[in-house]
Amino acid sequence: MVLINLFFIFFKIGLFTFGGGYAMLPLIQEEMIAHGWLNIDQFVDIVAVSQMTPGAIAINTATFVGYKVGGIIGALCSTFGVISPSLFIITIVATAMNKFKDYPLVEGAWQGIRPAVVGLIMAAVISIAQEVILDINGVVIGVVALILLVKLKLHPIAVIIISALLGLILGLL
Repeated sequence: MVLINLFFIFFKIGLFTFGGGYAMLPLIQEEMIAHGWLNIDQFVDIVAVSQMTPGAIAINTATFVGYKVGGIIGALCSTFGVISPSLFIITIVATAMNKFKDYPLVEGAWQGIRPAVVGLIMAAVISIAQEVILDINGVVIGVVALILLVKLKLHPIAVIIISALLGLILGLL
């Protein structure tokens, strides 16, 4: 039963979130905690590992959660669940996009969806930040990471390594 639940929950997540993996994070967090499969610390750890590993964060997160909950078969169920809606939808959209892309209703819908995706990503950031940034060290590391990514355009792996070193240094002070 848990394998079927994994598939359908991740299918729903894949079906109802637009904007990629980061936009999925609030829904993944809510579902995993609601089902008791993860607590917030485990969710944050999985997101961190998913961010560091190659591939899309939503697929990595689904795979990690599925594995934790149901082993290898659970990983396969949750991964296939999260990618299935995209496979179906993108196949349909790709065949129709050129035909309908200039219609005002289609353009209007996309103009509404894009800002909503930004809101979903910001909600995920705020939710995770509230659980992870517990002291001034967390604030410093978060600000440094943001500057390194946005201003200096450093590669995310380098930022993760620098942040880990900062955590070690600040933790020892």
